[in-house]
Amino acid sequence: MAEHHSGPVEMGAPMDYAEHEKTYNFFLSATKYLTLFCVALLIAMAAAFFTTMGFFSSLVLFILINVAGFFFLR
Repeated sequence: MAEHHSGPVEMGAPMDYAEHEKTYNFFLSATKYLTLFCVALLIAMAAAFFTTMGFFSSLVLFILINVAGFFFLR
C-alpha cells in the first residue's frame, strides 16, 4: 500500500533557469513600481484631505512623485 521511492522526485523536462530568472526580475520590477504608485497615491491623498491643496494640486503632486520615483528607481 505504501510505496517507497528512492529516486529523484522530478522526472520531467529539465528546468529552464533563464526563464525563471526573467520571471523573477519582472516580479521584482513590478513590485517596486507598484509600491511606488501606492506610496505616491497615499501621499497625494493625505495632501488633498489634510491640507488645503485640493484635488488638482494633489493630482499634480501625485504625478510629480511618480515621475521622480521612476527616475530614482531605474
